[in-house]
Amino acid sequence: MSSSIHQTALHTIELEARSVAGLAAFIDASFEKAVQNIHASKGRLVVSGIGKTAIVAQKIVSTLNSTGTPALFMHAADAIHGDLGMIQKEDIVLIISKSGESPEIKVLVPLIKNFGNMLIGMVGNKESFLAVNVDVVLNTTVSKEACPNNLAPTSSTTAQMVMGDVLAVCLMQLNGFTGEDFAKFHPGGNLGKRLYLRVSDLYTANESPHVLATAGLKEVIVEITKKRLGATAVIDDGHKVIGIITDGDLRRMLERSDNVQSVTAKNILSPQPRTISPSVLAVEALDILRRNDISQLIVEENGRYLGMLHIHDLVREGIV
Repeated sequence: MSSSIHQTALHTIELEARSVAGLAAFIDASFEKAVQNIHASKGRLVVSGIGKTAIVAQKIVSTLNSTGTPALFMHAADAIHGDLGMIQKEDIVLIISKSGESPEIKVLVPLIKNFGNMLIGMVGNKESFLAVNVDVVLNTTVSKEACPNNLAPTSSTTAQMVMGDVLAVCLMQLNGFTGEDFAKFHPGGNLGKRLYLRVSDLYTANESPHVLATAGLKEVIVEITKKRLGATAVIDDGHKVIGIITDGDLRRMLERSDNVQSVTAKNILSPQPRTISPSVLAVEALDILRRNDISQLIVEENGRYLGMLHIHDLVREGIV
């Protein structure tokens, strides 16, 4: 039984992978025409399907909207019962169907053509009603479904999903869609935070531990303990950073010194600490902390000490 499950799983993956690899042969002049027209359109891309392809259409719409191409989902069955009203004059319509022969599709296609909108068909049968009645064909033909009976949409829906991703990525490139643009559309959750949250959004909630180089050991200990960041910056009279003292620095000093009465911050500090600008993305700060195996970064701007960022700030915001 276990061996049979294993073989079935591997065979399914192989068939679906083959359906995706086969799409490379369909990236042709027709595909380029579809991308160019969608890119040049002043309207939206209205994506429609029925059954499993309706679900694929919704995913493609979601991907397009989140990557800078305005898109709208229209269920093929609902379209012929009133939802056609959502199509505007300059919209382009994309209909997805494996067979291209569904009854709803046969009713829908002539109606859209009467509107005068450009019609793209993502179809797995180039001889089908849909394929011969659209302006542009996106070929998603697969040799075999992964379903043992070659019936349930499996390989075909995978191919459709990937073709939708290919469309979205090509349009992203043409639109010059950047990480900053992506962040605007994904402000919520940890993903959004990784894209827009900056050091300035975090360090200001902390205390700003600092002492002068002449500060005695007691003052250093009190500052580190009171501000609860595990460290203190050491600054000069002009508020310029000259070093950092961590609780680890204190422990090492106490282990090697018998006489601590005359110890000052200058004797303990680590010079040239890791610093960061408040405008840097929080995720970049995390990378610096990890690469250097440290817990704090001193925040400074134009050489002036502003405060301290702790790795706990990043953990709290879900960046880690």
